[in-house]
Parts: sequence; C-alpha cells; structure tokens
Amino acid sequence: MPGPQGPVKAKRDLRIDMFRGLALAMIFIDHVPGNPYEYGTVRNIGFSDAAEAFFLMSGIAAGLAYSGRFLPERIARTGVWQAMAPLWSRAWLLYVIHVLLTVTAIAIFAGGVLMFRAPELMQEINLAPLLANPLQAVIGIPLMTHQLGYVNILPAYAVLLFVLPAIIPLAERFPYATLGASLTLWFTAGLVRLNLPNFPNEGGWFFNPFAWQALFTIGLLTGIFMRRGERFVPVHRGLFWACVGYLLFSLAWLYVPGMGPRMDAAMTALREAGVPFHITNQDKTFLALPRFAHALSLAYVLSCLPVVVTIAESRWTAPLRLMGRHGLQVFAAGTLLALLFQTVVLTHEHLLWPALVLPPLGLALQLMLAWGRETSARSARRARVAPKAPANTPRPAYRPAFAAAHVPAMPSGVAPFGAVPAIAAPLRQRALLG
Repeated sequence: MPGPQGPVKAKRDLRIDMFRGLALAMIFIDHVPGNPYEYGTVRNIGFSDAAEAFFLMSGIAAGLAYSGRFLPERIARTGVWQAMAPLWSRAWLLYVIHVLLTVTAIAIFAGGVLMFRAPELMQEINLAPLLANPLQAVIGIPLMTHQLGYVNILPAYAVLLFVLPAIIPLAERFPYATLGASLTLWFTAGLVRLNLPNFPNEGGWFFNPFAWQALFTIGLLTGIFMRRGERFVPVHRGLFWACVGYLLFSLAWLYVPGMGPRMDAAMTALREAGVPFHITNQDKTFLALPRFAHALSLAYVLSCLPVVVTIAESRWTAPLRLMGRHGLQVFAAGTLLALLFQTVVLTHEHLLWPALVLPPLGLALQLMLAWGRETSARSARRARVAPKAPANTPRPAYRPAFAAAHVPAMPSGVAPFGAVPAIAAPLRQRALLG
C-alpha cells in the first residue's frame, strides 16, 4: 500500500477542465427538453449521463484540492481546523447557492405563468406541493427535503463535502479499504432502500447521497493518487478491453433491434428471482449497477487513451476548459437559463425555433460568463504580483488635508499607535464547480 505523500509539482491535467466543461454543457442541454442537441449527449451512448460525470469529477477535484491539507505533517503544522474549514466553507456555499437557485426557479416559473398565461407550468419540476402544501414546502426548501426538478444535484454534493473531513484521512492511509467501505454502503443503500427523506412529499432524495457517494469516493481516491503523481487504477490491457466490451454491450442494448426487450425481460426475471433491484434495472436514485458500471467503464477507457490528452490540450477545446475552470458559476447560470428556456419551450411547443436557438444561446452566455470570470481572475493575479517598494524604503509622513502648513514628520519606522498585527486571510481552494 502506498504511503501518504506530499503534493507533487506536476503539470495541470487539462482533461479535468475539458471533461468538467463538457459535462456542464451536456447537463444544460439535457435540461432544455425537446431540443435536437439532446441526441449528442452522453446519455445516448449508454446507461449513464452527465450527472455521473459530475460526481466523479467532483470527487477528483476534491482529492486534488483538499487531500493535501490532511497529511500528518500538515496537520501538525496548521491544525485540524485549517484542513476542515475550506471543505465546510465550500459545503455551505453550495447550500446557499442551492437555496438561491430554488427560490429563483420558483420565480422563473411563476413569471412564466403570468407572462404566457400558462398555469400548467406550476405542475412542472415538483412545484405542485408549493400550491397544495405551501407551508410545508417552504419549510422543506431550506431543509433540502423539498427539491425541485433540475435543481437537485447540489444537495448531495454539499452533504458529501461536509462529511469529507472524516473520509480523506482514511482514504490517504487505507485507499482500498475506503473503496471497499464505499461500495458496501452503495450496495446496502440499494438493498434496504436507504436514503435521506423528503418533506412534504414522500420518498427520498433524487440523488441519494448513500448511493452516489460511491462515484464521488472513487473520484476522490483518483484525485489523491493524481496528487501523488500516480494512478489509482493502473492501465491494464485486459481491464481496458473489458470496459470497451461493456460500453459496446450497452450501446447494443439500446440500439440493436430486439436486444433491448430481451435484456429487459432477463433483468425482470432476475429481479423476480430475488436479485436486488439496483442490480437489475437502471434506477438513477440508487445508482443502479448498469449505470454505475457504464460511467466507470467510460471514464477508465478515456483515461487510458493518449489521444484524449492531445484533444484536451488543443485550442479547439479551450471553450470547454474555460467553462470547466469556472464550474460553479457556469452551473448556476446554466441551471437558471435552462429553467427560463423551459418556460418558453413548454409553452410554445408548436414553434420550432425555441428548441433550435435557445440551447446554443445559453451555451454562449455561459461561455461569456466564464470568460468574464477568467479575465477578472487574471487581473487579480497580476495585481497580487505587482512589484512593491522595498521593505527598507522610508515611508512618507502622514499629512491630513486639514493639517497646518507645517507638521513634523515622524521618525522612520515608528508607528503612531503601536504595531498593528497582520490578519492572515484563510486560503480558499477551488474544487469542481470552483
């Protein structure tokens, strides 16, 4: 078992930025129903979709950004709180953004009802409980027990970041035991239907943290090993071709005439024979095995192909990399734009142009937002590295505008009210969606 190591100075892996940006673009496209661009997203080539990529890369980003803080020598130097604080701060930020997105989504659909005279919009995206049980639903929103459709992925991510301080030290010392525990929890959650509860609706969270933590944990372990300059799952020819075979099998299941119904019947027979439901269907809430295996197979195959590195470093994928570097802002903007466009598409189904024009327009707006964020970040970095006056340069005496014509200057190096202690601002590390 490899021991914990410190951060390794390595070239930034542009594949992460590219695939993160691609996942965000696909999530946005899939959230504008009825557009022809949906046929180009990953959900059309197998059982998984961009949500699996979101959780996997969120884990990778967390491993890269936060795991080094939990190394024993770092803890001895800075303390446990300095390691935990950035994670809990990030989790709180995700919670706040989730609540703001939820409230804004309600306003968007309420505005659509008034503008387009379409009261049926209030039956979409789980808005009906707001009309049937408004008091309970309003309580459920800040508790994250009432989640709207298309605005329900951040709660699970925030919960996982909140518990991450307990997981990272174990993942650093016992990576394969951590993987085993994570897979055991995933299997148990599907077996006994373990989930966090909804309120006022019945049931549980759409993205069940007890199930989706498996993808996140695998991403976390991958990020930790990447920080060390290693691979969590080594390149192996047999494993590579097994994953390729499963991807082709998934594709055939979807598109080969007659194969889909036969496979569905076989899965039903297995389920009736007592095989757990999350092994024999494609349920998303409990991350059923066909989806889980498809996401991991696709990620492994792509990680083994050298051409992917070339593509990620090319100028043609620069827009995706830019969106990926500013994932949180892009995700929030994309969510609101998708909901806004939904109100147009759902109330103008007889028109072709909204489904054709709005998705590219939304992607362009998200790219502009990312460009603005990147420009601001570069300006801030240049300001921080601007040359400063030498430390031994005498400071000019302070002279208020209302002072008399002649005020004796203070001796150099003497402060008027004693030494002022420096206040160190806590470092903020960005993870996926950062």
